[in-house]
Amino acid sequence: MMRFEDLWVLALLAVIPFMFLYGWRQFGNAHIRFSSLSVLSRLSQPASVSLRRVVPLLRCIAAALIILALARPQSGVKSVEVKNTGVDIMLCLDSSGSMRALDFDTDGKRDTRMAAVKSVVSEFVRGREHDRIGMVVFGEEAFTQCPLTLDYGVLLSLLDTLEVGMAGDATAIGTALGVCVKRFKDIESASRVVILLTDGVNTAGAITPLTAARLAQSFGIKVYTIGVGSEGKAPFQVDSLFGKKYVYVEAELDEDTLRHIARLTGGQYFRATDTEALREIYQQIDAMEKTEVEVKEYTEYNELFLWFLLPALFLLLLEIGLANTRFMKIP
Repeated sequence: MMRFEDLWVLALLAVIPFMFLYGWRQFGNAHIRFSSLSVLSRLSQPASVSLRRVVPLLRCIAAALIILALARPQSGVKSVEVKNTGVDIMLCLDSSGSMRALDFDTDGKRDTRMAAVKSVVSEFVRGREHDRIGMVVFGEEAFTQCPLTLDYGVLLSLLDTLEVGMAGDATAIGTALGVCVKRFKDIESASRVVILLTDGVNTAGAITPLTAARLAQSFGIKVYTIGVGSEGKAPFQVDSLFGKKYVYVEAELDEDTLRHIARLTGGQYFRATDTEALREIYQQIDAMEKTEVEVKEYTEYNELFLWFLLPALFLLLLEIGLANTRFMKIP
C-alpha cells in the first residue's frame, strides 16, 4: 500500500498547468530585429524550433515531481497479529450414492443433494475468519480430504472436486466420525467442532456411530449433525432402454442416531429438506460457533521521496542545459 503523509501539499499541483502555459508562450513568442526577411523566408524551419517547446514541459514535470516528493510518499507493509485462535471445525460430508437424489436445487434449478451441499458449505467457509477448517469425506470408506487449515482457497478447491460415490456408495457414519476424532484428539484448541452431514443410515464401517460419538465426547469434541433429504420418496435419474428417466426411492434417514450423537457431544441435530433450509442451518451453526479473536494490525512505512526528487533534479538540469545550448532563445 502507498500513501502521502502530507496530502495537502498535492494542492500545489494545480499550479502546474499555468506554469506550462506561461513557458509555452515564452518560447513561442521569440523575435529578433532584422533588416529584411526576404532571404529568411526561403529557409526551411529546423526541427529544433518545434522541439524547443519541450523545455517548459521538462520544467513542469520536474516541478510536479518535487511537489510529490514534498508530500512525502510512503509505502507500507501491513501485518496482522492474531492473539487467540478461532474455532477448529471439521466438515464431515456424505458422498454416498444416495446423494445423487434430485430433491434439492441450486440457482433455482433442480439439482442433486451433493451439488446443493457443495454450494451451501462453500458459503459457510467463505463466511469464517481465523478458524482452522478441515474436511472428511465418507461413503463406504472415510478419508481426510483436507486437514485443518487456514488456507480457505485450498479447502474450497478440494470441496469443488467432491463427487458422489468417490468414497463408495454405502454409508459409514461411525467410521467418518472416528476419522474426525482422530484428527482432533492430539490438537489443543479452545473449541473443536464437527459438522456431520448425511442423508442415510449407517450401512458400512467397523465402528458404530454411537461408539464414535462417545469417543468424541471423551475428547470434548462437539458434533452438530445434519440430516438432508426430502420427506417421503426422492427422485433419482437413471438410464434405461428408452433413455434417461426418473425413479422415486423411499428416503432412509436415521434421525434417532443423529439426534443421539448430537446430544452426547453437546451439539445439536438439524433436518434440511431443501436448499434454503440447509443454508439456514449452516448460518445457525455459524452464529453459534463464534469466538472473539483479538486481532492487531501493524503497518510499517518506508519513505519514497527520493524516487521523485532525483528524477526531478535530473529533469531540471536537463532543462537548464537545453535552454542554454541547443534550444537557446534570442534574445
